[in-house]
Amino acid sequence: MSQPVQPTSAPQPGRDASTPGPDLAAIKARQQATWASGDFAVVGVTLQIVGESLAEAADVRAGERVLDIAAGNGNATLAAARRFAKVVSTDYVPALLEKGRARAAAEGLAVDFREADAEALPFADASFDLALSTFGIMFAPDHARAAAEMRRVVRPGGRIGMANWTPDGLIGQLFRVVSRHMAPPPGLAPPVLWGVEDHLRQLFGADMAHARIERKMFKFRYASSAHWLQVFRDYYGPLNRAFAALDPGAGDALAADLLGLVEQFNTAGSGSLVAPGEYLEVVLTREEAGTLH
Repeated sequence: MSQPVQPTSAPQPGRDASTPGPDLAAIKARQQATWASGDFAVVGVTLQIVGESLAEAADVRAGERVLDIAAGNGNATLAAARRFAKVVSTDYVPALLEKGRARAAAEGLAVDFREADAEALPFADASFDLALSTFGIMFAPDHARAAAEMRRVVRPGGRIGMANWTPDGLIGQLFRVVSRHMAPPPGLAPPVLWGVEDHLRQLFGADMAHARIERKMFKFRYASSAHWLQVFRDYYGPLNRAFAALDPGAGDALAADLLGLVEQFNTAGSGSLVAPGEYLEVVLTREEAGTLH
């Protein structure tokens, strides 16, 4: 099982320190169950191009020590391993690590798979040259703690690369639709804040001084809007759990809203579905020890 998460006294960015925070340990347990439901790998493999793009943007090099945080079924992991880096792939859902392990074995790639929590990484300070995360670390409930852990395990002068959904993109809007039908835990910072530059500057501070940030699009390609919804409803943990928690009538209402949403993004007309989803590709460099500002 993943390492237990201890309560933190640090307030979430933008929240008054005097306001009692949410029960992050309980939220983490529910999140772990959410991502273990369905089979995220079915959706995850379609996002492989994002991992390849991030590996190029982060300039992954042979022999570098690379950590993939909240790796899911291993898109960034495989991208880095294909570039002959020494990769450790982590997630707190064992079934997803197994999917990544099978993919690496099929390609003959040497990867170290470890069960680990993004907010309590079991690695020494400055263990890696580069840390990556594609749509993973952004779902850690305690944003500040997750960012601090990511910074801690990367050596000074090393790099951090992330792909994070933006609030106004398709997935950001998907979560907004779901929240209208099922209220999120009070006091919890939305995951899509990781797709906002100002929020990243709060989290990573001086390391953002020379960050390279690009807004990019991933195109979801399915046979139709109904096909997209069926795949996400069956396999994408947050939607799988949302529909399971709603009674049939409420579930139908959520489905109708989601179909309406994805049709707004569909650029393919009635013949199929091509729905661009905006994300932020970010590469930043860890501040060197002794750097003056």
